[in-house]
Amino acid sequence: MRVITGTARGMRLKELPGLETRPTTDKVKESVFNIVQFDVEGRRVLDLFGGTGQMGIEALSRGAASCTFVDVRKEAAAVIRANLAHTKLEEQGKVVQGDYLAFLTGCREKFDLVFLDPPYGAGMLEKALEAIAKIDIMTENGIIVCESAAESALPELAAPYAKGRDYRYGKIKITLYHRAV
Repeated sequence: MRVITGTARGMRLKELPGLETRPTTDKVKESVFNIVQFDVEGRRVLDLFGGTGQMGIEALSRGAASCTFVDVRKEAAAVIRANLAHTKLEEQGKVVQGDYLAFLTGCREKFDLVFLDPPYGAGMLEKALEAIAKIDIMTENGIIVCESAAESALPELAAPYAKGRDYRYGKIKITLYHRAV
C-alpha cells in the first residue's frame, strides 16, 4: 500500500495486522482519485472509517487542506497517526478514535469530500449515509465517495443529496453522492 501521487508520492504506508481491515486496492484508489481529481485541492476531507488512513492521506498528498480520520479501533488510530507522521502530513490531519455515528451526531463542521469504506454488509454504510444527510455535514457541491461490495444496493438520500454514478471494479463498487447547492 503506497501513496500514488502528490507530496508523499511513492511512500509506503503501514498496514494493520490481521484480516479485520480490508484496505482499498491501489487500482481502486487511483480510479477514485481520477474521478474526484478536481475536487481535492484545498478541500476539507473526512475519512470516516479510517483504517490505515490511506484515502485521506492520498487526498492530503494531493493538496487537500485538511483531513479528519475516524476509526473506532485504537490500533487503527495509532496506524493512521504513524502514517501521517511518516508522510509528514500530520499538521493537516486530525485523528479521532471513536464510533462513526457518535462522531457524526456530534459533528459541528462541514466537509467538501467524504470517504466511506466500512466493513461490507454490516449496514454501517447505509447508517453513515443517512446520518450525513440528516445532520447535513457536507458543503454545497460536496461529494461522498462510498466503497461497497459490487452487489450491494445503496439508498437514495433526501434532497439536497443526490445519488450519482456507480463505478465497478470486479467485486468492488464505488458510488458517488453529491450535495446540491
